[in-house]
Amino acid sequence: MREEMCRREESELLRDRRRPRSPRGWGLLQALWLLTFYEPVVTEGHLRRRNVEFVFVRFSAWQYAGCDRLWAGLVTTLCDHVRRHFGALLLSVFHVVGARPRYASGFSQREWALKKGACLKLWALLLVLGAGLAVLLVALLVPGVKEHRALKVAGGAVASLSGSGLALGALSVLKNLLVSEKKKIERLTDSDRFAGQLGFMSKVRAEVEALVDFLAFMEIFERRRLRVVMEITSLDLCLPEKVAGVLNAVNTLLSDANAPFIFILAVDPSVVVPCLEQTGCMKGLADNGYLFLSRSVSLPFSIPDVGARSRLRCLEAAVSTREDLMYRIIAGNVERRRRAKCRQRDEPAEPGAPGDPGWREADSEAAVRCIHEAFRCLHDADDVLSRYVPASGAHVRRIVNTIPITLRLLLHRVGVAGIPGMAGMAGMAGMAGMAGTGPSPRAAAAWVVLADQWPCRLSWVLQCLEDAGQSRALLADPSPADPAVPPDHPAMDPGSRKLWSVFQENVAELSALRQPLHNVLSLDGDPE
Repeated sequence: MREEMCRREESELLRDRRRPRSPRGWGLLQALWLLTFYEPVVTEGHLRRRNVEFVFVRFSAWQYAGCDRLWAGLVTTLCDHVRRHFGALLLSVFHVVGARPRYASGFSQREWALKKGACLKLWALLLVLGAGLAVLLVALLVPGVKEHRALKVAGGAVASLSGSGLALGALSVLKNLLVSEKKKIERLTDSDRFAGQLGFMSKVRAEVEALVDFLAFMEIFERRRLRVVMEITSLDLCLPEKVAGVLNAVNTLLSDANAPFIFILAVDPSVVVPCLEQTGCMKGLADNGYLFLSRSVSLPFSIPDVGARSRLRCLEAAVSTREDLMYRIIAGNVERRRRAKCRQRDEPAEPGAPGDPGWREADSEAAVRCIHEAFRCLHDADDVLSRYVPASGAHVRRIVNTIPITLRLLLHRVGVAGIPGMAGMAGMAGMAGMAGTGPSPRAAAAWVVLADQWPCRLSWVLQCLEDAGQSRALLADPSPADPAVPPDHPAMDPGSRKLWSVFQENVAELSALRQPLHNVLSLDGDPE
């Protein structure tokens, strides 16, 4: 959208040499002058303008999920961002003396029409104020007139009445400057009579309409179109009533055909639709949430699958958020320390017991090297493992948090239980290479990705392995009535079997339980 904004700006400068204005510095004084004494006019030339400026507003529904009226948070966020973007002074003056733009009667190119009524009123007030002050000064200073108290009272009254009109206008501007639209709506929602307050929505609507009129004024002043783009995220994390309230607020704000708002709903319909169907906003729509979204959303779109480069960038961004997982820096430091120790002594010292400081340091260095190697495998575009890095940011962060813990636990098991016991445990899980080499970082990363992408199916396979192990325990010591069990029976050594073969043997039973396990199976990725 920013690229489109720049492209339109350049093409508009070729058509119209008048450059856009900004309400900053000298432009602010111009805007205040035009706002006070002139009325904006929508001309044919303004309608032909193609340049546009987008005002981006990010609204995370989760941040306002705790309030009683989530839609009120949406409106206050919208008003607050517009106020901060254009300045509080300009918006406050508009609330007092601003006017909604009117359309030109012909093909006139005059975009500003003098406010004759406002100018006459202002000049009249100034004239009366000057006359009252003159009479008051004459009554106070001219000899021979000081004794006329009636003249003093009349002059003071005229000056006070005319000056009070100007003071009221200045106080109104000051009030709007101190009390923003956000505070006004929050004050209404905090009222004890909020639930039964008549005309509450009309007051909110009035604030929004004033905001729309202000944006229309700024369009003519800046000589370009203005569109407020609000990105609504995390709506699928809120309660059903909050979801329906936000969507109704969006429909209310878009009820005006000329409203300069663009709402982007970054939500998952499969999560939002059941929330809508649980509320009462589906009356008359046959309780069909998809029908409600179809009538509310004017441009539905789907985000394509994330490519390999984007997945790797997302993984790298997730790793960079944790200082302890900056594995490139850590690995470099470890390598430098190892080389320094090798230079200080001719041959490496044998690691001591698990409680010794030397053993802990060696264990820490081993863990760092394993973590570095695991993330290197995930980052390697040529490695088949990188294809299974998920596109969801939450899943990527979960993998980034799980891999270091998994490797540290495996290494701890190696140090405490010894290499042979570790090799036996990790052989079944596919996390160890040859005996005595410890856990394989790539296999550990693959295991974490597998558990993250297909948790239900992996749990099913592990349950089947556990059942096979229990059968192995029964078959290893058969009773006299049981038939003889051959030594090469598959149940005798379930740890040597492949997960894929176990899944193939039991997939029919899993398919039969698809309906009871529907909610859990929905957590899995692509079953194919």
